[in-house]
Amino acid sequence: MNVGPIGTDQIQSMLAQLRTSAARPSMSQGIENGVMQTNPLTATSPSTKVEFSAALKSALNQINEYQSKADNLGKKFALGDNSVGLSDVMMAGQKASISLQSALQVRNKLVSAYQSIMNMQV
Repeated sequence: MNVGPIGTDQIQSMLAQLRTSAARPSMSQGIENGVMQTNPLTATSPSTKVEFSAALKSALNQINEYQSKADNLGKKFALGDNSVGLSDVMMAGQKASISLQSALQVRNKLVSAYQSIMNMQV
């Protein structure tokens, strides 16, 4: 691993990787470590129903995994592990941050919907 200053070719390479990952056609499916990952909220067949509590628990567990992975990669990088690159640490941290922000937005929408229902005239 090159630990010297980051050159323009490395920056261009990182930008190209970010652009290709952003251009993926499906947000509900992704590939991580060579294994197809599916989103439990969108991966349903017509005959199966997903319970809200199971979907919520699965989403929260996924957020927890992202945060744990980001923490572990950050610790490894800080300790000088040459198998972990700065780009890996930053991408894992951003993935954890985005997933947490998404969960917070969903929570805010649920609270708003609950308040709207409770304020309805009967």
